[in-house]
Amino acid sequence: MKGTERAKWKEERLAQMLAKLKGRDFRLTPQRLAILTILAGSEEHPTVDEIYTEVRNKFPTTSIATVYKTIALLKELNEVLELGFPDGSNRYDGNRPYPHPHVICMKCRKILDPEIASVDQLSEEMKNKTGYTISSHRLDFFGLCPECQHNS
Repeated sequence: MKGTERAKWKEERLAQMLAKLKGRDFRLTPQRLAILTILAGSEEHPTVDEIYTEVRNKFPTTSIATVYKTIALLKELNEVLELGFPDGSNRYDGNRPYPHPHVICMKCRKILDPEIASVDQLSEEMKNKTGYTISSHRLDFFGLCPECQHNS
């Protein structure tokens, strides 16, 4: 996405998140707004600690509980996608809060969201082969990013 498209998308995501929270009568403090802004605009899939650190730079009295509670509510409202990892370093995607593929560097932990058109076809094929009703999916590819390959 180009810069102007990216900025527009970030504004739209933030507006969608705010609308859902207002519909639940969720008190919107400046700290919570900062959390939403980070999640709506980040392509980096931040951890709770990364979000907490960034919010505390502007609002030093923010508690980590505020970050966890806000993320939990956003997950409940399907406005953030949680990427869980065995080591507990969960990452969050508020930019694209729906199932989509990720490619994850095993060395630097960078996560990208490649556009892969055939994912919808894969879900349909799984449904047809298994008889399951597919309600969600998670498709992750693990490897080394070009930068880590170069530095190895």
